[in-house]
Amino acid sequence: MDKVKLIQPEKINLKNHPLLNESWLQEVIAKNPEILGLGDLVLKDKERKQPRAGRLDILLQDADINKRYEVEIQLGKTDESHIIRTIEYWDIERKRYPQYEHCAVIVAEQITSRFLNVISLFNGNIPLIAIQLTAYKNGEEFFLTFNTILDEMSLGLVEEDEEVNAIANRHYWENRGTAETVKIVDEVLTIITKLIPGYELKYNKFYIGLAQNGSADNFIIFRAKKSFMRMEIRLDHSDDLEREIEEKGLDLMDYDKRDRRYRIKLSMNDIEKHRGFIAKLIRNAKGIESETKENDEENT
Repeated sequence: MDKVKLIQPEKINLKNHPLLNESWLQEVIAKNPEILGLGDLVLKDKERKQPRAGRLDILLQDADINKRYEVEIQLGKTDESHIIRTIEYWDIERKRYPQYEHCAVIVAEQITSRFLNVISLFNGNIPLIAIQLTAYKNGEEFFLTFNTILDEMSLGLVEEDEEVNAIANRHYWENRGTAETVKIVDEVLTIITKLIPGYELKYNKFYIGLAQNGSADNFIIFRAKKSFMRMEIRLDHSDDLEREIEEKGLDLMDYDKRDRRYRIKLSMNDIEKHRGFIAKLIRNAKGIESETKENDEENT
């Protein structure tokens, strides 16, 4: 423990710094968008000219889900003009490019409780994130921290938005898909109930969900199509898991970051060939440890 070197960096104010100004900070973020903690983003533009409204500091994009972040930087405290400008640029961009999702982002050294209250009034109607920046100096070295003070309001999960009247039945889904693709859902349900008894299918107009002992638990939802069934399973994103799914030969469509679901096309042949692996995905989704190595083999 005596060899552990503890440093005590000096907190500095960028607003009053002679060299580390807003242009410098803008360049740091533009070169390293991940520093904001918003995910794997790429720089789309900086100092982006707005029609009759100045310039947007930074425009970032998450290509995986076609989402853009309109980022405004403010050294020192947030103020009224900063909030208005951030929302104005967000509004201009979303109207110009409606094919993308858009989120306004405020980055400032000090976000006061007063302005948090004001910003909170918009959250839900305006997707907005407030990030507080802190700069430190240690000798001749500098480092930055970015803490999300106000996050974008999370959208409700699928099961939280079920309409009381949006009830369907098996016949409805056999017409929307086919009797054969609905049978694939039955096979996955069989795998689920072997691992966790008490589950049954719950037919809705937009998807086939799950209920356990009468209560909705849609950790997996199903959509029967004419030539296949799509399973949408809620799991944390993992590059290793994606490689494993693809190595098995399953048709991985994509990962829905909003609902945290992998979307996988399944045929009856996939079920017969990969029953054990599908069981493994189910266990992972429910946090169930495999009791034996044999449980991970292809012979559930």
